[in-house]
This record gives sequence, structure tokens and C-alpha cells, in this order.
Amino acid sequence: MDTWSFRNEKPATATQFGEKPLKRFHKCFIDWLPTNKFVGYRHQSNKQKLTHSFLLAFVVISKLAVFQKKEIRKTNYENEWWFSVVEDLTESSNPRDYWYRLKKREKEGSNTELSTFCRQLKLLSSDGKKYQSDCANTEGLFRIIQSIPSPKAEPFKRWLAEVGYERIQEIENPELATKRTRAIFKAKGYSDDWIEKRMRGIAIRDELTDEWKKRGLKEQIDYAILTAEISKATFGMTPSQYKKYKNLKRENLRDHMTDLELIFSMLGERAATEITQTRDSQGLPKLQDDAQEGGEIAGDAKKSIREKNRQEYQHKRKLFGTT
Repeated sequence: MDTWSFRNEKPATATQFGEKPLKRFHKCFIDWLPTNKFVGYRHQSNKQKLTHSFLLAFVVISKLAVFQKKEIRKTNYENEWWFSVVEDLTESSNPRDYWYRLKKREKEGSNTELSTFCRQLKLLSSDGKKYQSDCANTEGLFRIIQSIPSPKAEPFKRWLAEVGYERIQEIENPELATKRTRAIFKAKGYSDDWIEKRMRGIAIRDELTDEWKKRGLKEQIDYAILTAEISKATFGMTPSQYKKYKNLKRENLRDHMTDLELIFSMLGERAATEITQTRDSQGLPKLQDDAQEGGEIAGDAKKSIREKNRQEYQHKRKLFGTT
């Protein structure tokens, strides 16, 4: 069973996101905090609490590790977290009966089968054995929580509604999404220079995928194939191989790249875009050639820098008489 804490997290400042939304989030989750893992939390200043509330948002959204002061058991299935629905999300003395009645009530009220959001997976029980249990992924669990007729769930439901409203705002005004993305990276402790490169990389990536879409790409696997071609030519590894090399699992690879790695990624993708536009390439085979050539341009630049650094290092060793 996976657990977590904030002991090594770098705090964000409340002013980066505005205190109003953080106060709303803090109000929703203050009573859900596992106090044994947040020693001293309730004795912190309001600003510190707001900071930790924002960090808690990342964990709740990505892992949903705590609900109503209880750890939610979870398991990784097909590279995605799935969470226990029955025992861990209810306060009932008979959780399976509660789950049955909840599904029945939702079926009668909205004609929605909550079971369609679930999958039977084995979870570790208190007796040390694993048993089949109804589990839901993050999206499914959010939907199920909306069906829980408990006053304690209302603040969370309102927060979900606010998040949905903010998403609509971002669709109407994409600049808001950019600002929030920058703010999230800042909260995670990234430098301004790194954030600038990361944001520029996102824009270049979007331009490339838009170009691919206009030129015949439809299936997601096709985008993955072309991306792998650029990555192989640039770094000598596909994205999945690179993630394994960096010991990453579900994390975003580019969020764990250095400044230079981001620059090489941008160079490869921008070069691929330019080549495609110049040749007016159409269809997967020709776009695959463009992607490989774009990646080779970035790969050559990477090799040149490495060779230059190696020569400088050898020169310094000779200069100071080291061996």
C-alpha cells in the first residue's frame, strides 16, 4: 500500500495563486488531513496552511490517497492508480450494504450504473491477504463521490464544480491555462528559466502536433510513433526507454528534464515542423522521415556540445598537470 507525506515538498506562496481559491480548498480539506502525517499542521499560520492546502490538491487529484481521515487503499493497474470504493470511502458499519444501496439509489435516480466506473482488483486487507474489491480510477472515483448523499461530501462537490468552471474559463481564454500551468511549475520549485523553457517547449510541441493533424494523422499511436522517432534520433532512446532510464513511472518525462534536455527536445520538434512544412509532407511514412531528420539535427547538436565539453575537460587537465 502506497503512502505519502509532505516532509520533502517545497512550499508555494499563497500569493502565487491568490488566497481566495486556496481558502476554499483549505476549508474543504482541513478536516480530512491525516494528522499523524502532518504534525504541527493545525498550529501553523494561515499562510502556511494555505500553502500546504495547495500542495494537498496535487496529491488528492493525482492519488486520492486520503478521504475522511482514512487512507484509501490503491493498486496500480495498467499504469494507472485504482482506488478501493467499498470499505475505504464509507463510514458505514456495513460498507458493502451501503455500496449496494448507493448503486441502487443512483440507478433509480439518474439511471446511472456506478458499477460501470469500477473494476474488480485485488487489494491488501487488514489480515495481510489480498481480496477482490471494487476499485475505480481517479475520474471514476470523482463521479462516485458526487453520488454520496453526505453533508461532508458537499464541500468537495462544490470544489469539483469550481474546478470545472475554471476549465471552461481556460477554454474560453487559453491564456488563463498558461498562467495556471506556470504557477503549478513554480509551486513545485522549478526555476523561472526552466519554466520558460518548459512553456516554450509546450508551445512548440503543440505546433508540431497541429501540423501532423493537418497532414493526415488521426490515431494516437501515430503521434506516439513520430514522437518516438524524434526522441530516438535526439537522445538515442524512445520516451518509454528514457522514462525507464530516469526511473520514472507515471510521471511526465519532460517535467524531469534538465534545461539542456528541454532545449534539445524543442530543437528536434521545431526542426521536424520546419522540414514538414518545407516539403509539404503528407501521411505517416513521410512524416516519419521528417521526424527522424528533425531529431537527428537535435542529436547532432547534443553530440557537438558533449564533444566540446570533453575537449575543454581534457585541456584543463593538461593545463593543471593532472592525469
